Amino acid sequence: MNIIIVGGGNVGYNLAERLSVSNYVTLIEKDPETGKKLAGSINVLVIQGDGCDTKTLKKAGIGKADVVAAVTGSDVDNLVVCQIAKDIFNVNRTVAKVNDPRNEKIFYQLGVDIAIGSTAIIAKVIEDEVSWDDFINLFTFKRGNLSIVRVDLPENARVINIPVNEIDLPEDSVLVAIIRNGEIMIPRASSVLKEKDEVIAITKVEHESLLFKTLVGEISEK
Repeated sequence: MNIIIVGGGNVGYNLAERLSVSNYVTLIEKDPETGKKLAGSINVLVIQGDGCDTKTLKKAGIGKADVVAAVTGSDVDNLVVCQIAKDIFNVNRTVAKVNDPRNEKIFYQLGVDIAIGSTAIIAKVIEDEVSWDDFINLFTFKRGNLSIVRVDLPENARVINIPVNEIDLPEDSVLVAIIRNGEIMIPRASSVLKEKDEVIAITKVEHESLLFKTLVGEISEK
């Protein structure tokens, strides 16, 4: 998968290092000195330039990018990068680091696919998108190791037409809501899941993949 990361600070560096193991990563850094240091210390293509500039993004190969992650220290820059990626280059998935939690709602309102503050979760979201198109990690609690996740049920999901009380969920996991045709329902024991339902669940971070397999089935690699 082709990933462009904008921002070469600690977050960008750690993301690039982690994701480059199994993906093609290009890192854009605005500061020339930082860019030089990054180029000599990490095994990814480093481009010096402004990620808010379409010329720089084109140089980074945004036309082939599957994901653009904007992780600079500026929420304004991160938002602009994601909007350019979406609106001009039609990038399928944009991920932004939110430095000020109060801006998270604005990011979503303006079209950013996923806006989060944790480096580890940003990396996980990007990695999961490689093969889990219907699974989005929405939020990880600041304390503890619980995650709220959303699973969109495809037509071949293993739990289609099965009552909630017959689903063998992973330990410490619970279904908290079902979104069907825009309506939110609280799951009951007799509730039956349908194709295209959006299932909201709480689970431990380490049980996310097991929860996905329980609801959807085996993960098919792209």
